Amino acid sequence: MAAAALTREGGEDAFRRLFRFYRQRDAGDLRGVVDFSVPGGQVFKSQLSICSVSDQDASRAGLQPVSQWKAYGLKGYPGFIFIPNPFLPGCQRHWVKQCLKLYPQKPNVCNLDLHMAPEKTIDLWGQSKEQLRRKGSSKREPRSLLEKLRWVTLGYHYNWDTKKYSANHHTPFPSDLAFLSEQVAAACGFRGFQAQAGILNYYHFDSSLGIHVDESELDHSRPLLSFSFGQSSIFLLGGLKREEAPTAMFMHSGDIMVMSGFSRLLYHAVPRVLPNPEGTALPSCLDQALSSDLPAGSVIEHSSEEDWQVCAKYLQSSRINMTIRQVLAEGQKFPEEYGTNRKGQAPFEDHHHQENSRTKRHKPSTD
Repeated sequence: MAAAALTREGGEDAFRRLFRFYRQRDAGDLRGVVDFSVPGGQVFKSQLSICSVSDQDASRAGLQPVSQWKAYGLKGYPGFIFIPNPFLPGCQRHWVKQCLKLYPQKPNVCNLDLHMAPEKTIDLWGQSKEQLRRKGSSKREPRSLLEKLRWVTLGYHYNWDTKKYSANHHTPFPSDLAFLSEQVAAACGFRGFQAQAGILNYYHFDSSLGIHVDESELDHSRPLLSFSFGQSSIFLLGGLKREEAPTAMFMHSGDIMVMSGFSRLLYHAVPRVLPNPEGTALPSCLDQALSSDLPAGSVIEHSSEEDWQVCAKYLQSSRINMTIRQVLAEGQKFPEEYGTNRKGQAPFEDHHHQENSRTKRHKPSTD
């Protein structure tokens, strides 16, 4: 297989070679991509901390009981955990709606803030929903503001220029997303995890995410959590150096990845977004309706049919990823030099890009 041959080559920037291979639009050889729905080979079952999360708390977060989750690891990647869609029916819709309707709102920061007046980005949803709902299949149609959204930052806002977080650029972290993250982290053996920063990435079929390491958090002992919704993608997980060839794997709607321990600081990238393998406009897991009887204290909210129609239209050609991080250890504070932050906003309009010369300008992000 072509991908396997590239992997065996090793040597100078083996990661980039495989990134380019999977980035190609006509790359038909995907047999070397790990599919966690068919475990085997380097995939093994991973143990979860079932007693750390009550069934009630899992349900409140929109998750199945942890005892029903499947979790896998990869040989050669200690600390990496892959959990295929553990969400209850209909609950993925809540997180999609939050990522499109609520989380892009001020005071959170998004890529559109870099070149648009503040009053123009106050209500991206309101300005886009009718255009999205009417949208056809023509590529010549103008894109709505939501379709121009590339990233949103939450909590401690990442400064793409200095590659640091700052004590003086912080907004309240969404309580529902914090609760979800805490339950997933606890199930993976990280009780007491604090969701302090989030980067939401918005992908389309022509999007990719360059090779990078997420190392700007001050506490690397806590995991990085990644949640995916919508269309599928190929995720590349490499080593501590770019000369090490990465492992390619599929990520589908509802899948969760946890990078901890040794795997916390490995190079990774998303070279390609793919149509969901079922061949339908949306994965079937997104067609499921939410139960009308939500548990007491649930962070999940019912979406109106009108709102979901907008979300569904968006997801027909898109993928959303949420990565959640704990920036500071318990009781830790930012060093004094972290206290200066101009605006905490990215100098780049779009960090989804093809693997080219810009990728060398390392931009930590999510996924």
